[in-house]
Amino acid sequence: MSTQSYKAQDPYSLGSLPDKMAVYQECVQQFNALPVDAKKCRQLLAKMLRLIYHGVTFPAEESTMLFFSISKLFQHKDSSLRQLVYLAIKELSATSQDVLMVTSSIMKDIQLGDLIYKPNAVRSLSKVLDGLTVSSAERLFRNCMVDKNPIVSSAALIASYNLLPVAKDVVKRFANEALETVNSYKQFPSNQFQLHEYYGTSTTNLPSNSYMYQYHALGLLYELKSHDKMSMMKLITSLHEGSSLKNSLSIIQLIRYINRVLHDDPSLITHLYPVLHSFLKHKSDMVELEACKTLTTLQHLVKDDEFMNVILTLQKLLSVPRSATRFAAVRLINKISLKHPEKVLVVNLELENLINDPNRSISTLAITTLLKTFGVGTVESTSSESVDRLILKMTSLMDEITEDFKIVIIEAIESLALKFPSKHKKLVEFLDDLLRDDGSIKLKTAIVEALFDLIKFLPDENAKQLILMNFCEYIEDCEFTLLLVRILHLLGDEGPKTSQPSYYIRHIYNRLVLENSIIRSSAVIALAKFGALCDEPLASNVRTLLTRSLKDVDDEVRDRASVSLRFIDSKQPSLIVNDSRFNLAALEGKLTHYLNNEDNFSTGFQISEVPLLTLDELKSMEYNEKLTQLDNNADGSGSKDKSEKGTPSGNQDASNDDAAANEYLKQQEYAARLAEVEEFVEYGKLTKSTMTPIYLTDRENEFVVTVVKHFFAETNKLVLEYEITNTLSLLVLQDITIDVVPDNEAYEAEYSTKLAELKPQQSGSVYNSFGVPGILEDDVLAALGNTLKYISKDIIDDEGGIDPADEGIQDDYEIEDLEVSAGDFMFPLYKPNFTAIYDLLPEEDSTVVTVSGVSTIENAATKLTKTLSCMALDGTDYVPSDSTSHILKLLAKDLWGGIVAVQVRLALRGAQVVAKIEVKAETEGMAGVVASGAY
Repeated sequence: MSTQSYKAQDPYSLGSLPDKMAVYQECVQQFNALPVDAKKCRQLLAKMLRLIYHGVTFPAEESTMLFFSISKLFQHKDSSLRQLVYLAIKELSATSQDVLMVTSSIMKDIQLGDLIYKPNAVRSLSKVLDGLTVSSAERLFRNCMVDKNPIVSSAALIASYNLLPVAKDVVKRFANEALETVNSYKQFPSNQFQLHEYYGTSTTNLPSNSYMYQYHALGLLYELKSHDKMSMMKLITSLHEGSSLKNSLSIIQLIRYINRVLHDDPSLITHLYPVLHSFLKHKSDMVELEACKTLTTLQHLVKDDEFMNVILTLQKLLSVPRSATRFAAVRLINKISLKHPEKVLVVNLELENLINDPNRSISTLAITTLLKTFGVGTVESTSSESVDRLILKMTSLMDEITEDFKIVIIEAIESLALKFPSKHKKLVEFLDDLLRDDGSIKLKTAIVEALFDLIKFLPDENAKQLILMNFCEYIEDCEFTLLLVRILHLLGDEGPKTSQPSYYIRHIYNRLVLENSIIRSSAVIALAKFGALCDEPLASNVRTLLTRSLKDVDDEVRDRASVSLRFIDSKQPSLIVNDSRFNLAALEGKLTHYLNNEDNFSTGFQISEVPLLTLDELKSMEYNEKLTQLDNNADGSGSKDKSEKGTPSGNQDASNDDAAANEYLKQQEYAARLAEVEEFVEYGKLTKSTMTPIYLTDRENEFVVTVVKHFFAETNKLVLEYEITNTLSLLVLQDITIDVVPDNEAYEAEYSTKLAELKPQQSGSVYNSFGVPGILEDDVLAALGNTLKYISKDIIDDEGGIDPADEGIQDDYEIEDLEVSAGDFMFPLYKPNFTAIYDLLPEEDSTVVTVSGVSTIENAATKLTKTLSCMALDGTDYVPSDSTSHILKLLAKDLWGGIVAVQVRLALRGAQVVAKIEVKAETEGMAGVVASGAY
């Protein structure tokens, strides 16, 4: 939406805008008239500024004419007119020419003018100066910064901030004045508010100072010192020790600067934590919340006992009368509970009190947070009464809140049940009860989707059967055709696998008799799945029921029944029930490529080129996406209006689909790039590539090198794609190669490429390929030493040319080693019953290691999951922060299609984490690879 159309919809707008040309002509005429009519000029300037603020622009010629005409108004001494003159100059300076002509008049007003328009003059001066003339006003800006009037000082600071892009070297010299301003005490003059008629005589209770100049000065200081870590540390320390900051916004800004410093260098936490801790007891709620927010983001750097101070501060803020403060506090607690729900158990009482808060955003967040604490074991640690009380309060609250908030609670329940499968029973009962209550299709869809996910991902078969039976009861009274179709589809997929398929057949057949043609068509397909998968005599009974549908009045129902009977009689269940599905991201990419080029139309679209996903692979992708979506929704979702999304999680689902599509397209991009190298064509189909390039140098180095590993499982080949960036502005690199030396003699170098030339700020790729030993032949893990070799030549002119006679200097550049780890040979995999899978796998190996680089069990679990490229199952990815032992269950699929199950027993021994890793695998030799590759 444009600025003009947005402003036109403003309910506070004073009607239609004045005519642009009429305002222009009248301004030029009136501003050049003698004598100057101050009142008329003020009105015209107001009209012109209104046009500009509504997005109307004047061409350069008209803008310049207006600018020159306005400059003649300096001869009139009216203060109110002068204020509007400076506003107009500031707006027109960007589109006018020869704006420097008013510099002397503005500088004169700054030195000798009235206090009422002096700040306007300072701000306008920064708009008319350029990089060459700003030095002439340097002393003027310095004097204004240290002016005793805080308004003038703030204007000078903001003007300096605006001058940074055009004259940074000059502004750097203002650092001392800015620091002096931060530490100074300035007061409004006694007649400050009497200058304006608006206040009249009621000036006795107005503030003598706002300390806003400290906020502006601190912002300028950060821009000048942010590149220098030591200067920032000195600034933070001096401001904290001197206690000179009085403005809450400036203290919040200082906390944010501390956060940025710690983000760049976490080792400074020991020096800066006391500073952040001191702000947890500030008199301002805003400051306390900002300190809590910063320490929450730095939670991995803070000790548990120190972090409890954050929880206690938030606990205090939950009881303040301001709704905004309570909401911010409960949102932070909710964010903490996403990963560490055990830490917020101490505020459960306050959270329960907030359930009845009049602000429904607060009550919803309180419930979702309590649900997470329920997941970490409040049932066993106290009693089931607390859980029953929470469910009871949620039930009573459901009648009082809108459907948007109900959907937030439903998502929180689903997230809890997926992360803590053992806690699902009471939650499923709550969702089932909610499904039977009245509600719109939006709410019912959210409940049904949550129950669908629980059926798909919960390992407990009894829970699945309970949900399916509840669905059977629900479809008897369901009024929404869309939901009925989806539930019938699910019953057709899951019903044949249950112990009592006949129960579901009866309810499905009822829909075949009582419902409309759309539902009857779906019921026919659902029954056909029972007929294809169930044994006799149940299958023959299904065929009898389908035969009756051959006389249905609707042709779609008759056709589906006829085709289904044909498939069942021909003993071809695969035509009804699929064990695999097309990769939709791949299908979209192939179709887009096919349709974008008309030359492709001479041949048919080759559906065989679209890869198929097994049900396990599809379920793994969906499980990962679902957890990510629920976590994102839980992070402050109560503050967002879900109605804007069309469906409760529509945008999030779309983003998850886009992520999956982007990952596949990235893989396709790699495959296409490798296919351009003739030597790699015979390697076959690309099996796996690392999605994120691995940095082998620091990102600030003169040469930045990244690498992507490409594996071809069919031919046992490894291709390393190195991308090299030359960041030096005075050197050209030629004949660039990467010398790779593996420590595993079984890795045989086969082919390498050379990059001819790299000019400054250019990037290029170099390839090295190796034959990888078979999994049964030798050890497949290796460390690869890398050396960048090149010839460097100096640039001799501004166009980047080099001397043809320059032979250059042959040089080597050492870069970091690259490891081929066990995770490179595996994909994350989801299956609901880890224990059953683990017991059935034949190959077995184990080892005991000390997990390097970590000091907590939580970090060790995260590192092992990432290193081994596995998926954590049964909620074992959650590790209580105070635990000293933990069992991590990981599942993956290797490049050759076999399942790999890893059970890791973690224990804390002093400052180290010891892990006993037990591996079982389907592919022979893979268990040993994983056991030896864990560290």
